[in-house]
Amino acid sequence: MLADWLTLSLDQGTPQHRQGVLEGGRYTIVGPGILHLTPDQVSVDARATVISVGIHGNETAPIELLGESLARLEAGLNQLGAPVLVILGNLEAIRRGTRFIETNLNRLFKRELDLSGDEADRARELMRAVDHFYAQHHGLPRLHYDLHTAIRDSQYPRFVVDPFAESATDEKQWHWLAGAGIQAALKQHQHSWTFSHYSKHYHQAQAFTFELGKALPFGHNDLSSLKQMGAMLDALIAGARPEAGDGQELIGFQVAVEVFRESKDFRLCFADDTPNFTEFGCGETVAEDASTGATIVGNTPLRVVFPNANVELGARAALLVEPTQLIHQPTTPESQDIEITE
Repeated sequence: MLADWLTLSLDQGTPQHRQGVLEGGRYTIVGPGILHLTPDQVSVDARATVISVGIHGNETAPIELLGESLARLEAGLNQLGAPVLVILGNLEAIRRGTRFIETNLNRLFKRELDLSGDEADRARELMRAVDHFYAQHHGLPRLHYDLHTAIRDSQYPRFVVDPFAESATDEKQWHWLAGAGIQAALKQHQHSWTFSHYSKHYHQAQAFTFELGKALPFGHNDLSSLKQMGAMLDALIAGARPEAGDGQELIGFQVAVEVFRESKDFRLCFADDTPNFTEFGCGETVAEDASTGATIVGNTPLRVVFPNANVELGARAALLVEPTQLIHQPTTPESQDIEITE
């Protein structure tokens, strides 16, 4: 039933049963693309975990990866030990194989949202679901992993974005991410209203946006490179502590410059197939806009991330990033037996 839930959500089918039992707990279909897993017994290492995929409809590898994890749970190869909210995001965009229908859903997760339209309505529905889930499990540490793939290739194919918020990122997370095969992390410098930012900003959850390779159609994804990521999902569902790696090996970056498209006469001054994290030297021109002029790299080389010249007017067209330190005190994976209150 769990694996079928993904298919039913996309086919607009009506499930025969909205509730059922599974190994170690039960499931409830809360709404279209929203599934709540509740354990019979909460594990000592459990977190109230949100796992979301398909916020952009053309990013299919995370959907397939999550489907495999749910299939293992349903087959009894894993046991539920933590409350988990599973979210399939932009359903209509997934059906059409497009990034979005009207506007980028992953810029709408703000409680004061006053837009109308399908994506805005879906954002409000998903925010309510997250609010209700964390309220139900208020005694547990909160976690939100929002899984994506990138528009283009990357010098670090598997990386995360650490959203900006007043609450700190637990350094234990860097070790978990390293153990899941993540290669780099980008720390955001201001509010961005993405889905992972919503959970970190409003609920003080440990939250990340994952970029797990390049966006490809269903059936064209090589999930072998995401085997460690799949093991992490299984561990979180089981309420177990994920395998830790050496967080010191993660390459850290922080935002130095945001590039916005302010006019129709805008262009990025490099090839469309330029990979994420490509470095630009001092004095190189990265973008030109008829309203704001040229964006030129200053005295320190910078790398470009998420370049997209075709964004809406006023939207971010690229980030220019510089190296930063993620872990400020020497720690080892073994030291993660010490819990940090969240």
